[in-house]
Amino acid sequence: MDVNLLIPQAKNDFVETDSIKEITERALDYIRAGFPVHFQGYSGVGKTTIAFHTAWKLGKPVVFISGNEALNASGLVGGLYGFNTKYVRDNFNRSVLRIEETATPKWYDTQLTIACEQGYTLIYDEFNRSRPETNNVLLSILQEKVLPISQVKEKAGYIPVHPEFTAIFTSNPEEYAGTYRTQDALSDRMVAIELGTFDYDTEVAITQVKSALDLAYCQEIVRLVRAVRDVKTDKTSPTIRACIIAAKVFKTKINHAENPNLIMKKICRDIILPDVPREEREQVKNVIETN
Repeated sequence: MDVNLLIPQAKNDFVETDSIKEITERALDYIRAGFPVHFQGYSGVGKTTIAFHTAWKLGKPVVFISGNEALNASGLVGGLYGFNTKYVRDNFNRSVLRIEETATPKWYDTQLTIACEQGYTLIYDEFNRSRPETNNVLLSILQEKVLPISQVKEKAGYIPVHPEFTAIFTSNPEEYAGTYRTQDALSDRMVAIELGTFDYDTEVAITQVKSALDLAYCQEIVRLVRAVRDVKTDKTSPTIRACIIAAKVFKTKINHAENPNLIMKKICRDIILPDVPREEREQVKNVIETN
């Protein structure tokens, strides 16, 4: 089973303001001290992007796993898949053809095993979308520094974890659909960094770089989104992702818009309202219209 390695590279459109740099440096401090890092926060706040940026700072190959309900322990660690088959033909006697067939189970490593053996960086994205029993194997990796595996001919019962192995996790809040509560034993083995909304200047800078929209319009879009956020403090609150989408769409309309401000508000309304509970939409709509 092939494992695709990623080589992190600096992205030209990555915005590293003081606040983002501070988050990255905190994560690197924990990693250098030997602790895995867990970026947690609502969808759209940039957890995966910051995880890859942190991995780039480490300068090692990355294996990437995306959590999902169908993932099982074999999908993380590896397992027996198929057989190695050997044929022996005996043609000594022309009138007799003898064939000996030997089949032995074949073990295949997967992402987690490769990362542990080689000392690579593991990014386990949205790991709490995998079942808790699937993630149990992480306990011994993070604490005892050993990876338990099935007893097969090619492998021992466990393998030692490479001293340079690094793990970076991301997760959405537990109230999100499709997520599971993380075991306390697993949470205790990692350092959590809560990611929320960025400061105004950072959001403007990210929006402008991602959309290539004029600064003044980016400032106005971010101001509108933040106004909605002031009255929405739960998981339906719009994130920087809403700013980026609105700016990209608005950029396609700006050259033909007679009333740019009206178009901007309509776009923001279309992007933000679908995630807002129905009973709160009128309030949010009024915030957009009056700002």
